[in-house]
Amino acid sequence: MDLTIVVPVRDEEANIAPLIDEICSSLEGLLEYEIIYVDDGSSDRTWENLVQLSETLSQLRIVRHNRSFGQSTAIHTGVKAARSPLIATLDGDGQNDPADIPRLLEVFNSEDSPVGLKLVTGHRRKRQDSWVKRASARVANRVRAFLLKDRTPDTGCGLKLFPRDTFLELPFFDHMHRFLPALILRSGGAVFSVEVKHRPRKHGQSHYGIWDRLWVGLVDLVGVMWLQRRGKTAEVEEVKNFER
Repeated sequence: MDLTIVVPVRDEEANIAPLIDEICSSLEGLLEYEIIYVDDGSSDRTWENLVQLSETLSQLRIVRHNRSFGQSTAIHTGVKAARSPLIATLDGDGQNDPADIPRLLEVFNSEDSPVGLKLVTGHRRKRQDSWVKRASARVANRVRAFLLKDRTPDTGCGLKLFPRDTFLELPFFDHMHRFLPALILRSGGAVFSVEVKHRPRKHGQSHYGIWDRLWVGLVDLVGVMWLQRRGKTAEVEEVKNFER
């Protein structure tokens, strides 16, 4: 297994089948992969649609939470269940384009990539959202970049690629997915941003409100700043015991 695609979803019944078709088309013939959908306590037919598709698609694995625990927990559940050492994530609303996954893979495997690269993240330069959402995201990104120094223009993009072990070694907390670049840098890894497509949402509605993101984000920023100050990366030297 070369790659696991983790997709967290909640109440996305109309987006399930089209997005899975796109993922399979984008990766067909390139590598061995699996798709893990994590249903985070949906109240519509998301789970039923996933069950139906899993009966005919061998690459699809499905798990679910008995109630909603949030996107970070859903991603964490999917990564723990993955059988591949490399993880790609994308949002389940269809706004991320799966055709960008091979580009992230190419950057990750390139000899020209930064030394110690542990995260390739998407940059939605042309976001297909309302002007209010775009404006609030710009403000949030500038404040976060100023305080955390994570050198990442778009940490909120759901399209990311990283080693499974690296992710599971990071401190886990609710909303951590928004701060992956800062957490990776704290652990001593390198981060690289790649411009990706962003598409209008065709079905359903966003589960995030602007004010909810603002207040929760401020609290989380303080917590991540504390983690950065307390973080230490040791340089380890192994001493071999030679037999005489």
